[in-house]
Amino acid sequence: MRLSSCFLPILFCFLWAAGCGSMAPVDQWDIFRPDYDKALEKAEARQIQKPSDVLPEIHGTPARASDQIPKQITDLAPDGEPLALSVEAAVLMALRFNHDLRVQQLNPVIAGTFEKIERGIFDPEVFAAMEYERLRALQTSRATEAQFGVKGSDVSYVAGIRQSLPTGTDLEAAVEQERSRSNRSPEQQTARLGLSVTQSLLRGLGPAVNLARVRQAELDHTASLYELRGFTESLVADTEIAYWHYVVAAREIAIFENALEVAKEQRDAIEQKIQVGLLPRTEAAAARAEVALREQALIDAQSQFEERRLRFVRLIAPGSAEQPDLRMRPSTEPEISPQPIKDLDERVRLAEQSRPDVNESRLRLKQDRLGLITTRNGLLPRLELFAALGRSGYADSFSGSFSELDANTHDLSAGFRFSHFLGGRTAEARDLAARVTRRQSEAALSNLLRIVRLDVRLAANEVERARRQISATAATRALQEQSLQAEEERYDVGDSTSLLVAQAQRDLLAARLAEVEAIVNYRIALVELFLAEGSLLERRGIAMGPGGS
Repeated sequence: MRLSSCFLPILFCFLWAAGCGSMAPVDQWDIFRPDYDKALEKAEARQIQKPSDVLPEIHGTPARASDQIPKQITDLAPDGEPLALSVEAAVLMALRFNHDLRVQQLNPVIAGTFEKIERGIFDPEVFAAMEYERLRALQTSRATEAQFGVKGSDVSYVAGIRQSLPTGTDLEAAVEQERSRSNRSPEQQTARLGLSVTQSLLRGLGPAVNLARVRQAELDHTASLYELRGFTESLVADTEIAYWHYVVAAREIAIFENALEVAKEQRDAIEQKIQVGLLPRTEAAAARAEVALREQALIDAQSQFEERRLRFVRLIAPGSAEQPDLRMRPSTEPEISPQPIKDLDERVRLAEQSRPDVNESRLRLKQDRLGLITTRNGLLPRLELFAALGRSGYADSFSGSFSELDANTHDLSAGFRFSHFLGGRTAEARDLAARVTRRQSEAALSNLLRIVRLDVRLAANEVERARRQISATAATRALQEQSLQAEEERYDVGDSTSLLVAQAQRDLLAARLAEVEAIVNYRIALVELFLAEGSLLERRGIAMGPGGS
């Protein structure tokens, strides 16, 4: 049977299918539409395990805080009662339930895979191949010019292992077997054992350049952990700040409600005096206006309280959309004994050593320096020394070919390979980009350190301001209470008006609000100072990633 008799029907079927498919591209044929859902079920079957260094570890947390945390969000306040929540419990809930943190925790996992990818270059590779060849042809004899038919077949097998070393060396060991049959010659079987070595002499020489990408991947993984640490610190700070904003909003509502009751009582008392003729009717307007003002302030305070509640819930229980009316009852009192800052220089040095963004920037600079090694090496020509050594055995059977490997039949080849791009613009451009990037990273790190020092000093200044405001607002509130009492006494004897009393009450209300805000602002200023110096996690007993304990 001629080859054409087999080939032509196959070619005809292909052309017919292509003609039928002219109405639709081949990629839209039904037979080429895979079931992606079924394929994804197999691809997504393996679970992802988060390493311990991306999970925050809590130390020294009060037992009551851990007891307040439910195992899942749906367990929050199951009876509809407000959830009693301390600031420590709020932080732990954010670390457990915050969706943004869960997303960020996967970045170091991804970065860690690139380190394995780079190291995988030096994994040994096992290879094998099998090839079958069949020949049927006509040949012409050079002596008689007569044509004769030639039929034959060849089968070859090869298996081996190859390995790349960090020194720039490629090793390969292989065993080969080949069987050749023909009607013009007897069957022959050949076995061969071979070893080849290729060594880079210029470009790619030495572990420093060949392991640079591995070290860069290691640094990138560590940098991603610092980035996660910085995100976690910001989350803890945002949670504490939202907690204290929620506390002050609740207290402001209580103050406004109390002020409204007082204003209503004063209005009622004035109206009674007007009815009995002790006061003129003009006094009623001021009292009624004061009640209206207090109601306006209460409405604004309630709206602000709801806004802060929603923002707070977003941080600690982002999946509680099915519980939009979730209420919390803060159990941590904001009162604190303020202390002056006397170790500002130590805090600045701590920030230079501990800030996650500073440490990440230092690692990026190391990565850029390693990049210089590879780009400088890329400027060199490629020069390789290669050598191959083999021993062969020849026989008319499979086993016989391997038995003859100890015969004096061997082959040896060696030489050099050289290549180089004239001009080398690509390599020079990469080297220039690496040098400029390194210079840019150095300048960025230096600038970041200046910003960090400024952040710490500004945060410390705010702490000191808030600390001093606590005593100042307390004194103002006490004096305003005395002023109101004096104004009410003058009003009782007819030496004052309801408008002046209302103004004194308004001043006392503002003083009480300022006193509460001063205490909470001091708490918030401390959190921002700890965040600026990079010590917030340690101060809260949270350890994770690099720098954790």
